[in-house]
Amino acid sequence: MTTVVFMGTPQFAVPILQGLLDQKYDILCVVTQPDRPVGRKHRISQSPVKQAAVANHLPVFQPEKLSGSPEMQRVIDFHPDLIVTAAYGQFLPTKMLNAVKIAAVNVHGSLLPKYRGGAPVQYAIMNGDSETGISLIYMVKKMDAGDILAQKAVPIQPDDDTETMFDKLSIVGRDLLLATLPKVIAGDISPVPQDEDQVVFSPNIKPEEEQLDFNQTAFMVNAKVRALRPDPVAYTVINGKRTKIWGAQVVDQTTEMAPGSVVEKTKHQLLLSAGKGTVLSIQELQPAGKPKQQITDYLNGIGQSLKVGQQVIK
Repeated sequence: MTTVVFMGTPQFAVPILQGLLDQKYDILCVVTQPDRPVGRKHRISQSPVKQAAVANHLPVFQPEKLSGSPEMQRVIDFHPDLIVTAAYGQFLPTKMLNAVKIAAVNVHGSLLPKYRGGAPVQYAIMNGDSETGISLIYMVKKMDAGDILAQKAVPIQPDDDTETMFDKLSIVGRDLLLATLPKVIAGDISPVPQDEDQVVFSPNIKPEEEQLDFNQTAFMVNAKVRALRPDPVAYTVINGKRTKIWGAQVVDQTTEMAPGSVVEKTKHQLLLSAGKGTVLSIQELQPAGKPKQQITDYLNGIGQSLKVGQQVIK
């Protein structure tokens, strides 16, 4: 039986781990990030991968820093046939990569070499791409730079956000991995080097990048809303009040108003101008210190003061 050390953290990685178990790979251990405080109450929570591992009675390692840790040495001592990673969240030291008997394989959520880094799905949506996908690559010390073993494209639908795309990609990643691993094990595969001239990076989203820019077109503003949903959620400042935008929709009309102005306001609708005369309908939002709410509730409360023609976002 082929032995595997699995490394992953978010929900994206769970179907991939489960697929390996269903195919009777011998999972020696699961390596995931340490338990972290989550939510407003900062309750310590296990990663989705840890929860899946515990449910399947698998040994779990959670080093704060993998390099030089006792947990890394234990993995090295296993000398597994394979290491499989899926959004683990830390670099794997060369010493660890060299410990495998067959290969270390990464399931990455983009069509490499486009979007190397920690936020490939977010950038694909935020940049308005029509598709993204899964790349299986050999792991090397350089980030997401290994030779490509297999790829599969996945369309990005107009209503997709990061959560829905991760759900889709996790299933595609699972199926592509399970179809490819037998070839890797048999040595019956021809890896393709990545074209370094085509590399695009997708670093983790910084807090200062969460703010929406209404000088961009409505399409691009909405793309960022979807890209940052459900976490960390994009925001804007409406009449001086920081407001998260959970849902929006591009409207098929134009305006000559300055970006960030109220184009139309009814009991159930708020239209704001964006770049190049485009218009965005705000559908769900969350003012600072308030719960998430539908636009009707917002307009019956804080939004009552908004006036048509007023530039509320500057």
